[in-house]
Amino acid sequence: MQKSPSRTKFRKFRNSAFTRRQKGSKRGFLGTLASSIQDQTSNTKSRLFVVWGLLMAAGLGLGVNLYNLQIVKGPKLTQQARNQQMVNLRPFMPRRPVVDRNNNLLAIDRPVYILYAHPKLFEKSNEEIAERLAPILAKDTADLVKTFQSKKSGIILDPALPEEIIDRVTALRLNGLELIQKYSRFYPPDDLVSDVVGYVNLDRRGQAGVEYSQEKLLERPVQTVRLSRDGSGALMPNHAPEGFLHFDDLRLKLTIDSRLQRIARVALKQQMEKFDAKRGAVIVMDALDGSLLALVSQPTYNPNEYAKANISLFKNWTVADLYEPGSTFKPLNVAIALENGIIKPDDMFNDSGSVRVANYTIKNAMNNGYGQISIAQILQYSSNIGMVQIIQRLKPSIYYNWLERLGLGQKVDTDLPFEVGGRLKSQEEFIASPIEPATTSFGQGFSMTPLQLVQMHGALANGGKLVTPHVVQGLVDTKGQMHDSPTRTIPRQIFSAATAQKVVEMMETVVDEGSGKPSQIPGYRIAGKTGTAQKASPNGGYIKGARMTSFVAILPVESPRYVVFALVDEPKGESAYGSTVAAPIVKSVIEALIPLEEIPPSKAIEEQKKAP
Repeated sequence: MQKSPSRTKFRKFRNSAFTRRQKGSKRGFLGTLASSIQDQTSNTKSRLFVVWGLLMAAGLGLGVNLYNLQIVKGPKLTQQARNQQMVNLRPFMPRRPVVDRNNNLLAIDRPVYILYAHPKLFEKSNEEIAERLAPILAKDTADLVKTFQSKKSGIILDPALPEEIIDRVTALRLNGLELIQKYSRFYPPDDLVSDVVGYVNLDRRGQAGVEYSQEKLLERPVQTVRLSRDGSGALMPNHAPEGFLHFDDLRLKLTIDSRLQRIARVALKQQMEKFDAKRGAVIVMDALDGSLLALVSQPTYNPNEYAKANISLFKNWTVADLYEPGSTFKPLNVAIALENGIIKPDDMFNDSGSVRVANYTIKNAMNNGYGQISIAQILQYSSNIGMVQIIQRLKPSIYYNWLERLGLGQKVDTDLPFEVGGRLKSQEEFIASPIEPATTSFGQGFSMTPLQLVQMHGALANGGKLVTPHVVQGLVDTKGQMHDSPTRTIPRQIFSAATAQKVVEMMETVVDEGSGKPSQIPGYRIAGKTGTAQKASPNGGYIKGARMTSFVAILPVESPRYVVFALVDEPKGESAYGSTVAAPIVKSVIEALIPLEEIPPSKAIEEQKKAP
């Protein structure tokens, strides 16, 4: 059948449309795909730009931060890092030792240990541990058991065990015990030189004696050092400065002779016990330079156990307390009178037993008179009346000026701590009242320290010079070479050498013929003066029945050099006088001083012995 043209056209049109549709369809897909690819490419680029921008921003931020850290904050951060890596360390430096003039050890730092108990760690019963420890620690077993029951840990059994005890503790091999090492000040002579050396407290600070006054010399210089630490915080010794733990071998050397100190203390204690005295003191001084060879006060304390002592003993009363010297001051008044030319050595005075001064009557200690007596006899008999008559020849204002020249009313320039100044009436009061010069003539109405009296008598023993009493020589090394010595006041010339020697010779008659006879030593010329004074009351006046007995000696007379002084406070008994209480002490000390200082016998006496 023949197809119609119209149908043929329709087919062509349909086919053509289909073909166009197919072509259109293909073209739409490719377009869509291309468009999609184009969109994806655009998105990728955007992402890349974003990522790139972020990276650039981050890089820029890092750069800025790096600049800030490295450049701006670099030095500060470097210092912080170093501070974290380094540690400031102030190493322990022991105090310098103290030795006497013969290099005998008086004070030293030594290692000790704190013994802790931790009962919770005990592997044995408290009773067993206590039984084994008690004899070593010198403690009661029952007390130790109670101590262990008081706490589970951290109990201090002993704050300062020495090494020899520690060895015995560690040998027990007991768990629950802990030892912590520290350093403690140790005083080998115990109480022998405590009056001079003093002690150191738990903070390692001197509290008395030269431990206090010479703190700067005893403390070794310590510099803080910086050490590196590793990551764990441990110190790296390889980075420590070379020699930072080394310290010098210097020691503080004193003028004290421990041998003489021991003899003086024994002699003093014997007399104090015999007369039931309150306290006493002995001082030995080399008057040529003021060095103190012995300085003893009794009662005293053990610096190794200072916590058990009465705190009043920490101040040496020879420099910290005042007293009225009494008759031991009379030789100094004689020297003042001779120096001013108001008397001559051979002058005579009439001692009637009493003298009237203003509204007061002055008498001798024994309420008797001695008639016509020389100046030497005034000292021999300790005549108050004779001394008043001597001083009455001197104008009060001139006398007062001389007392000030001697140092009355002032502190003694010494290296011992806690010194106090003497007491002297004002010049106006002294001059206005005639009784003041009169009482001062025989050593009453004013006060001074025992050390100051020794200093003044030193001026009689060395040709008239007032020297500085001292106990410190300086810092010496192990070879004996001096490295640092204190600067002292230049001695002042108070009396002429002739006056000083004349007074010493007058004082010799006190020992040969007067109240100082108990101090005589065959073969030696000794000058001396006794003193038995009323004891002044803090509230004014005098304590009834209380005495201060003393004796001062100078030797050898032909070439004076040494001053030996003993003072005993409130001895009991009717026979308690300077001659009976203090003079025997001085004799014992001089007997020891002679061989120690190699003092030869007096030539004049030796020649008398050889004469037919």
